[in-house]
Amino acid sequence: MLQIQENISLKNFNTFGVEANARYFVEINQKEELAELFLDPQWKQTKLLVLGGGSNLLLLNNFDGLVIRINIRGIEHRISHTDVFIDAGGGEVWNDLVNFCVIRGYAGIENLSLIPGSVGAAPIQNIGAYGVELKDVFRSCNAFELATGALKTFTKEDCRFDYRESIFKSELKGQYIIVSVKLQLSLVPHFNLQYGAIGQELANRNITEPTIKDVSQVVSHIRVSKLPDPSTIGNAGSFFKNPVIGVGQFTALQSKFPEVVHYPAGDSQIKLAAGWLIEQCGWKGKVVGHTGTWKNQALVLVNHGGATGQEVYAFSSEIIDSVYAKFGVSLQREVNIIS
Repeated sequence: MLQIQENISLKNFNTFGVEANARYFVEINQKEELAELFLDPQWKQTKLLVLGGGSNLLLLNNFDGLVIRINIRGIEHRISHTDVFIDAGGGEVWNDLVNFCVIRGYAGIENLSLIPGSVGAAPIQNIGAYGVELKDVFRSCNAFELATGALKTFTKEDCRFDYRESIFKSELKGQYIIVSVKLQLSLVPHFNLQYGAIGQELANRNITEPTIKDVSQVVSHIRVSKLPDPSTIGNAGSFFKNPVIGVGQFTALQSKFPEVVHYPAGDSQIKLAAGWLIEQCGWKGKVVGHTGTWKNQALVLVNHGGATGQEVYAFSSEIIDSVYAKFGVSLQREVNIIS
């Protein structure tokens, strides 16, 4: 029997650690419980917020609606020749899934080690790090349609993945809840070691022929050295997307700032390092009231204790204005803003 709770604090359900209350709260442990929940017409008319790990959102106010926390667990795996097919519940912790695969020698998501959040949230955001994105290994997901109560399968093409984007953040936003995800990995690794400091850190360790475990450990080491632990200091990881601009705009920008950090993004597009842009504007490690940027990574906004969602949002707006004034580049928030 589902238990609908009232006036529940969400402080421990968002990695920013901001205080906000949910008028109603329910935890879903099996996909069948979603159908049971929406048999009650009340919830079809109620404002909804679906939570996994709460790692990619900023709560601006109390939530006057129903918060649904997805806790659907389970990992199944099947091997066919050198292919490995993974089926994971939407409530699984993403990094637990990564570790499950690394331990067994299943290659493809080792670069995504230590990304916070749940498996079900991964396709929504098309999570990525160090040259790898979820779409590179994604096969399909099963999602519960709120309007009909039906389960629908979305293929990779259906999801319309883009940089930190998917159809679940655009046309179908708020219409589906992802209950499980299927990935296709491999027993034969094809490592991506060119992005960030992975290659250098492997060299520092005198590793010339890395294993899946080596790459995962190096990525984890780099992330820990740069990013704060949400259990110690509230944050949601990278707060801003790395902006993508056209070659013409980049050429003009590079003529003024020759040292600008950039990466090719295909189709005559260039990706800029948002953290570098923010740091050049003097924001790295800055503290304003109860919030600020992380001392080791300007891309990460933190809650030093007692920060409200409104305070963090206002601070992020100052950064956006500052970067645009200096570079003429518009930053976009990667974190989902919940008002």
